[in-house]
Amino acid sequence: MDKSSHSQDYELLTEIAIAYYCDEITQEEIANKFGFSRIKIGRLLKRAKEEGIVEINVRYHPVFSTQLEKQMKERFSINRALIALDHNDEDEQRRQVAALVSNYLAITLKDNMVVTVGQGRNVAAVAEYTNNLPPKDCRFICGIGGTHRPGDVINADHISRLLAKKFGGTSESLYAPAYVENAELKTALMQNGTIKETLDRARKADIALVGIGDMNEDSYMVKLGWFTPQEISHASLNQGVIGDIAGYDFFNAQGKHVNTVMDNRVIGLSVDELKNIPCVIAIAAENTKAMAIMGALRTGAIDIIATSARNIRTILSLSQ
Repeated sequence: MDKSSHSQDYELLTEIAIAYYCDEITQEEIANKFGFSRIKIGRLLKRAKEEGIVEINVRYHPVFSTQLEKQMKERFSINRALIALDHNDEDEQRRQVAALVSNYLAITLKDNMVVTVGQGRNVAAVAEYTNNLPPKDCRFICGIGGTHRPGDVINADHISRLLAKKFGGTSESLYAPAYVENAELKTALMQNGTIKETLDRARKADIALVGIGDMNEDSYMVKLGWFTPQEISHASLNQGVIGDIAGYDFFNAQGKHVNTVMDNRVIGLSVDELKNIPCVIAIAAENTKAMAIMGALRTGAIDIIATSARNIRTILSLSQ
């Protein structure tokens, strides 16, 4: 096909696409206008999508999630389910879920509210999501300590600062490591005045933002050196651990705590302490986390779950 005929072809596809998608003329009417069969118009419209002349974007709408959310609320003790449309790209899926949480916070946050901030990629995505927001005089407090340099972007401190900047509030650091080598060291650090005062303020928060982790040897906890692949493998295969909330409570499929080598090594709020916070928002975008989300919901610590429609459908199927 020469350049001239290709241009004419492109113009034809564009004209038909505008007639159908913008002017809402039926395929039969378009066929009559151009002297083609209705089947050929259907093929041309398909080509218009393949050529990139037509791009179809389906945006999230509350009606989409109403039925799924209703079923989730009937099955688990939650107040809300923020459900994003499915996306094959993991980063984009995380961004879609983060957008729902960010918009929920924009509506919910009031001056003088306190938000306890957890760690992880999904919580970080909420802070990184850009939307125009009126300033709120809120306080964001780290609910868990920090990690070494490779984990900066998923550190609670980094996330807390970003959220404060995004919402126009203030941020409070927890000057402690997220994980320590043994229970004795944890006990000593938890008695430190600076650490204790920050955690006391975090315990009294109005809202908590936390992630849900699943158990695999490629997890962030292994990459950051907090646990060995062998420790993770032993916990999942031998002890039935399927996930964690915020990195500090490991549970089985029934939502029951499982004692593991990871116990008493976290400087942060416990799940029992999270239960006392009025609104705990748990975020998990990855489609590998349905089982972990289900276990997390069964702990009774979560008030709002934010995830994909795919995960919600899987959870509803598994929990029948």
